[in-house]
Amino acid sequence: QLQLVESGGGLVQPGGSLRLSCAASGFTLDSYAIAWFRQAPGKEREGVSCIKSTDGSTYYADSVKGRFTISRDNAVNTVYLQMNSLKPEDTAVYYCAALDVGCSNYHIRRPRSWGQGTQVTVSS
Repeated sequence: QLQLVESGGGLVQPGGSLRLSCAASGFTLDSYAIAWFRQAPGKEREGVSCIKSTDGSTYYADSVKGRFTISRDNAVNTVYLQMNSLKPEDTAVYYCAALDVGCSNYHIRRPRSWGQGTQVTVSS
């Protein structure tokens, strides 16, 4: 079965940085697009970023564009989300998910598999 495990969350001050990792098993990253989602208490799930398996094209929500960078390392079957200039409104549980095809409309599609989530808290 397809499995994703997130790590790297924690507590940081505004303006700080974190790098989240999404380790995949049961499949290789060259076969799926990988997306990051987040959900804050009392709010709907939000699509954050997506990276395609074919050409490595990346997509970002307007709220994180210029601050977050998604990348992948197929050699270790891991996708990363580098988060810089963090703001309190970035506080959420972050999930990675595998998509069957590409990143089109990733924020409203049903992924093949989800990770368990990792908490990111931005606070002074």
